[in-house]
Amino acid sequence: MTLRATRALFEGTFEQFRGCGRGCSECQALWVGPVADPELVSQLVHPLHDAGPVGFQLDAEWLTDFWLKVARDGLCVRAQVHTHPGAAYHSATDDAFPIVHSPGFLSLVIPRFATGPIGFDGAYLTRIGDDGAWRQIAIEDHLEIH
Repeated sequence: MTLRATRALFEGTFEQFRGCGRGCSECQALWVGPVADPELVSQLVHPLHDAGPVGFQLDAEWLTDFWLKVARDGLCVRAQVHTHPGAAYHSATDDAFPIVHSPGFLSLVIPRFATGPIGFDGAYLTRIGDDGAWRQIAIEDHLEIH
């Protein structure tokens, strides 16, 4: 499966990271789309969270409200996207605490707090397998920005 997102949504993700993290803190965004179109990313959601240079934590009340909205509006979280301070990889914390724990779920990590050029240079994409393990996958085979 290949997720499709607009260039504006992709650029908006970087804009959100740069505004929130200010080049010194991690930040997370969620790519959301309608249940009826499993490959479409139609919305960028910026969770309420506390963050520092090596991690973030979502606000529990915000998260509860978010899941209610997703269910009410017929939406699905397609991917989580977040930044790391240096190189992009999926940490043990990332593996243990994804927002969705289902096989096929994607997690994209953007390096250097998203302060570099907008794009996938140095980014890391991983997916949960049927066995629950995360495995790196090729970005160009699973994400399409148009």
